[in-house]
Amino acid sequence: MAKVEWSAGIDSVSGALSKPSKTGHHSCAKMLLGTHRVAETTNNVCNRMYIRKKVTRSTPVTDHEIEIRTLFTERQEWVVARAKNLATLSQDQVAYLAQKDQPKGAKTWKAYLWKLAKAAVTGE
Repeated sequence: MAKVEWSAGIDSVSGALSKPSKTGHHSCAKMLLGTHRVAETTNNVCNRMYIRKKVTRSTPVTDHEIEIRTLFTERQEWVVARAKNLATLSQDQVAYLAQKDQPKGAKTWKAYLWKLAKAAVTGE
């Protein structure tokens, strides 16, 4: 395994350092992924680098996947619109703060809006 020594000022690298492009333009053919693990161990080398080849889907997109993608898009549009709606903003903020510390309450503002979107878009 290779050992990486970082320059001064760089403690760790985590996430995709390069990704293959969906269209194939101006990108590499492989993904370079860096991970950094923060844990108490006897080994202080907690950085790892992985290279993954570009994967091409071998099966067609199913109707169920299209349905899920459509539902996600509808909910996402609802959340964006609701967050910008000044008529309901202050009421939503009060309701968010009231439920935030409750069991099964949404802990973040965005999670709260997604919870509302689920009820509004699918009628749950």
